[in-house]
Amino acid sequence: MRALLLIDIQNDFLPGGRLAVEKGDEIIPIVNDLQQHFNLVVATQDWHPANHKSFASNHPGKNPFEIIDLNGLEQVLWPDHCIQSSEGALFSNQLNMDKVEAIFRKGTNSEIDSYSGFYDNGYLKSTGLADYLRGKQITEVYVVGLAGDYCVYYTAKDAIKEGFQTFLIEDATRSIDNQGFEKAKLDIVSKGGKILQSTDLIG
Repeated sequence: MRALLLIDIQNDFLPGGRLAVEKGDEIIPIVNDLQQHFNLVVATQDWHPANHKSFASNHPGKNPFEIIDLNGLEQVLWPDHCIQSSEGALFSNQLNMDKVEAIFRKGTNSEIDSYSGFYDNGYLKSTGLADYLRGKQITEVYVVGLAGDYCVYYTAKDAIKEGFQTFLIEDATRSIDNQGFEKAKLDIVSKGGKILQSTDLIG
């Protein structure tokens, strides 16, 4: 059984959003088409409290994209984004949510960031996604969404670690930094994952 994981296709990561991924909106028609070809579709949703420590605004004198140590982990400081219940945290209204059976929220703890759909960055707490997928007899996981060099990458890495056959669908993903995405893809392949195009699945 195969599952499609929609990673953080939220307004703040789309053009015009607070942490916009360039051309992020281009993936939505592809993602909508892909959903028809999967037994299970689930989504992740970045869902930060306003006082989240990953926000540069919560560190006086610091600027977005600076790197700090946050409770022993390297942390990129981001512009405020995907604040709980804000417009920016909502899924794009262009995204078809009819087939989405479950939504896994992440980044809810103000003290630690959470790129992966499976765990926070320190592996302190699971979202329950792995057990949910296993409960649905899923063996293959296909990852799409935003951004390829962060949340999509970390989700794919954890899917491999959890024992799922893992595929990243490249043309249904956009990244903050293309060089970072190239490194991410090499790492995914080195760990046993595969990189596909949507046409490999839907012709």
